[in-house]
Amino acid sequence: MLRMPVGIVTGASRGLGLALARALEERGWDLVVDARGADALAEATADLDRVTAIAGDIADPDHRRALVDAAGDRIDLVVNNASLLGPSPMPALAEYPLDALREVYEANVVAPLALLQAALPRLSEGAAVLDITSDAGAEAYEGWGGYGSSKAALEHLTAIFAAEQPGLRVYWVDPGDMRTRMHQDAFPGEDISDRPPPEDSVPGLIALIDGDLPSGRYRANEVAQVAR
Repeated sequence: MLRMPVGIVTGASRGLGLALARALEERGWDLVVDARGADALAEATADLDRVTAIAGDIADPDHRRALVDAAGDRIDLVVNNASLLGPSPMPALAEYPLDALREVYEANVVAPLALLQAALPRLSEGAAVLDITSDAGAEAYEGWGGYGSSKAALEHLTAIFAAEQPGLRVYWVDPGDMRTRMHQDAFPGEDISDRPPPEDSVPGLIALIDGDLPSGRYRANEVAQVAR
């Protein structure tokens, strides 16, 4: 019996996570997806027959175990997409509430690694890991100290994980600006309608998942252009 590939995609009730889940399901993937909001997740995935949706907080160890267990004994893909922006409007670091900073780091740095630790014994040879990052993780933008520094930490953590796991394809991927709720929260009251929809970033992610590029940092739009 032909076995279809199995993946985990976090943060899939909207935005990039949902767009990627839809694209992967169309390509025959069986998926386990999550988001914090149970109702939003159920509504978003109601028409996806190959998707198992489990609501919960990725920072919760029991929830992470549930995702891995639902995926089964052989996992071909983990996409760490779920993340927290932090307070909005985004404060300068001099006034950044430290309890909020800890929550951002827990969601954006600790939880992705913890999910990979839980999934690692079940990852197939050559499985793909995509940790979704941001240009804010590489550039110093005023006001982005909490989120940006967490993504910088995620990038370096992922690079080390890649060096330690040569049998996997480990990517930290900048999807570019997108017209999402998180991006709107980062710019409250501003018109972000000129940003492209998250669906525009999906082809680059698919090219990484389907391809054989070496582990490393990639921009989704650049990978998509090369793959054409």
